[in-house]
Amino acid sequence: MNNQELDVGEYVDQMALLLDLRLRGEYRDGVIANFERIKAIAQLVNSFPLPQDIEAAPIFEP
Repeated sequence: MNNQELDVGEYVDQMALLLDLRLRGEYRDGVIANFERIKAIAQLVNSFPLPQDIEAAPIFEP
């Protein structure tokens, strides 16, 4: 993904249209706030460098 800044409000509006989701006005700000949190967490995870020779785990166990 490129380094362009994501407009979370526009993203939420466009996804609501795409999913035919009727997002009521009183909930929109909360949805945007949660996506801002998700964005911050994703940026943290994506900024962690991985070695080129890393292998995916074939089985995940608790």
